Amino acid sequence: MSSSSTLANNPEPDTTEATGTDYDHEHEGQPHDHPHGPVLNPECTRELLIDVPAEKVSATYSKVAGKYRKLAKIPGFRPGKAPETIIRRRFATDIRKEVIDSLLPERFNQAVREQGVRPVGQPQVLELSAEDGAPLHVKAVFEFIPDFSIEGYQNVTVDKPSAELGKEEFEAEIERQRQMRAIMEPVEEDRPIQDGDWVQISYTGEIENPPPVPEAVAEGAEAPAPTKPVTGEDVMVEVGGRETLPAFNEALRGAKPGQELKAEVVYPADYSEAGLAGKSAAFDIAVKAIKKRTLPDLDDAFAKEMGWEDLEEFKNHVRERLEDRKARNVKSETEERLFAALAERFAFPVPESLVQEQIDTRLDRGLRALAAQGMEPSQMRKLDFTRLRAAQRESALAEVKAQVLLDRIAREENITVSDEEMDHELQVISIRTREPLDALKVRLTQDGGLARIREQLRRDKTASVLYERLPGSPG
Repeated sequence: MSSSSTLANNPEPDTTEATGTDYDHEHEGQPHDHPHGPVLNPECTRELLIDVPAEKVSATYSKVAGKYRKLAKIPGFRPGKAPETIIRRRFATDIRKEVIDSLLPERFNQAVREQGVRPVGQPQVLELSAEDGAPLHVKAVFEFIPDFSIEGYQNVTVDKPSAELGKEEFEAEIERQRQMRAIMEPVEEDRPIQDGDWVQISYTGEIENPPPVPEAVAEGAEAPAPTKPVTGEDVMVEVGGRETLPAFNEALRGAKPGQELKAEVVYPADYSEAGLAGKSAAFDIAVKAIKKRTLPDLDDAFAKEMGWEDLEEFKNHVRERLEDRKARNVKSETEERLFAALAERFAFPVPESLVQEQIDTRLDRGLRALAAQGMEPSQMRKLDFTRLRAAQRESALAEVKAQVLLDRIAREENITVSDEEMDHELQVISIRTREPLDALKVRLTQDGGLARIREQLRRDKTASVLYERLPGSPG
């Protein structure tokens, strides 16, 4: 009972179903008198005390032991004939767990219902005793979503920018597409290099290490190892370009192919490569050739090369894609600001178990992205997860607040998700994951995924309703 679930996997949690929960959590030879899992938020935590009479406990022990006696195969005894004392000794742990699972779940759920709150996550056991011949005693705590008023939520607004695609944005994207398909052509005329040229070069740079600290050497510390040279072969650089180091620009301007040049480079402290940031290097540069980038003409031939029938069809595709992307970005950014405004207007304590679960979700998403980029599991294990979790907390808290508010508003407005909407979403997931639809439904039914998907769809619908109501440009 030390794990935590969230609104995402416990939708509309009017009760906590304790069936299957691991109540039987002990430490060898030690009393179980401390909580596990996240430190719960005291503002939204309730305590439960459950006691079951000794007579009921003993009767349950006898019933469970009898079942084990009938089924157990004990060497030297016919099935069902082994003495109960042997059965109880051999299967003590399993029998105790089954007794707890038989007596606690319904009593726990009833006790939660009597509290009149909407619990989230799994309860944390503080005390548990369940021995034959003695009363069963449980002391547990759980978090819940406090009831809070959202009166006037309809009046909370934020600026709603226009999502209309500007002419400059469209033309910039068309130009970007042309730039991506530019070709490099040699400059035939005999002339020096000038700004705007692309130059093919090879180079070797020796990094200048800082001198060792005398005190450190005197104490026996090793001097820093020499830094490996920085090299490049047949590299294309744009003279005067934003990505070209100023020292390279100065050295290359006015030079011609075949020349050998030198350049002294001081890398800025915030340079993208940490190994070079703040260091100096002496470069030898060999100029190989001058080239120019030639952009393709913006015509039907260009459009066909891009996979479209003609230029008009290509432009229509680009426009539709940009309009859709901008509309989604504006909606997402506006909704985020609206959620923040709602959270500021309607303050409420947030269960810590939900925050921790959201941190888990964010970290899992980040680790999957790192894995997709090629990071090995051994490298991931070296990450500072304490620091990473702390860095995710603020965003996770904001997301949980938004989820709770959306759930509360959805109930207020009776927003629901139809079976047709669910079917459509499952079909999309099936296509994206290439998992057969029937198999997908079975898996999601078993792991509770269907409820989570329906809940997220309802939140999305609620957010869309609030967004459409905002005053602002219809674009």
